[in-house]
Amino acid sequence: MTRAISKGERHSFEVPMTVPFYDLDPMQVVWHGNYLKYFDVARSALFDSLGVDLYSFQGENSLIFPVVRTSLKYIHPLRHQDAFICKATLAEARFKIVVDFEIRLAESGLVCTQGRGEQVAVKLPEMELLLGIPADLRRAMGF
Repeated sequence: MTRAISKGERHSFEVPMTVPFYDLDPMQVVWHGNYLKYFDVARSALFDSLGVDLYSFQGENSLIFPVVRTSLKYIHPLRHQDAFICKATLAEARFKIVVDFEIRLAESGLVCTQGRGEQVAVKLPEMELLLGIPADLRRAMGF
């Protein structure tokens, strides 16, 4: 079950997940790179909840939205079969798309990881960086 949350202009979406065996490293905790995968699942669900399809937008408008920056803070490790919630919150969508992330254990609410991802608009085929997010996307995202 997923859950959409809206606080004024800050839209959030929570996705429940469970750590599979293949996401573990030799120390039996989630390998650090897999947290980005969890963030992508939540980011995609957030955009879907807002009716934003960046893939279709690319085809219709010759724009792509590459991730240009990510940051993560590891607080508490996730382990095999841990049930957790990955929350994505839209923080900005005027000049770039900024999404904040939080991963917490489902049962206790203990925060395990926090992060942020930033995406920009790039015009194809010129690969020209745009200095803002198109107005229709901004509106759909509440900005």
